[in-house]
Amino acid sequence: YLRVEGVKAFAAVLERSSTLTTLDLYNCFVDAEGARALAAALEKNHSLTTLNLTLNNIRTEGGRALAAALERNVTLTTLDLGLNMIGVDGTRAMATALGTNRSLTTLNLYGNDVGDEGAEALATALSKNGTLTTLDLSSNIIGSTGAKALAAALQENRALTTFDLCYNHIRADGAAALAVALAKNNTMTTLNLSYDILGNEGMNALAPALEKNHT
Repeated sequence: YLRVEGVKAFAAVLERSSTLTTLDLYNCFVDAEGARALAAALEKNHSLTTLNLTLNNIRTEGGRALAAALERNVTLTTLDLGLNMIGVDGTRAMATALGTNRSLTTLNLYGNDVGDEGAEALATALSKNGTLTTLDLSSNIIGSTGAKALAAALQENRALTTFDLCYNHIRADGAAALAVALAKNNTMTTLNLSYDILGNEGMNALAPALEKNHT
């Protein structure tokens, strides 16, 4: 486990490095202060492509700092922030970053209390973003309201290929909205809705959409 001083030492190396491409700090007790240090380094680093911060404690403040870094960083392609409790406000900051970032292709936000409000913010970003191909929003208490917003974005998005929405609270009406999107979207290849509350009505809505979808 890393204390703040240890994370800051990593950040100092990252800031100067021109060769490091992957940094994995899974379950290292990185907090918001550590996330801020890493974010500052990301603004100057031009080599890192993968950053894994799964199962830490960066919370909203750390999420905001990393999002701000994404607006300036042009090399990071994979960011894993699963289980960090960034919440709605941290997710909104990430959505803002996705509006300008042109390098990130994979974003993992599972288990971050994104909720419907955070999903709506991400939907706005997805309707404009043309580089993100994989998005994990599993286990984020997203209901049908958030699913409907995301579905609307999928009708415009032409980049996302893999979308994980499992273990949320999406019901039949949310599934129906996603079905409409799938019938029109020609890039999505993987959509995970396992352990949602779709019911027979939701499944019946998705089935014909899958017949029309050719991806």
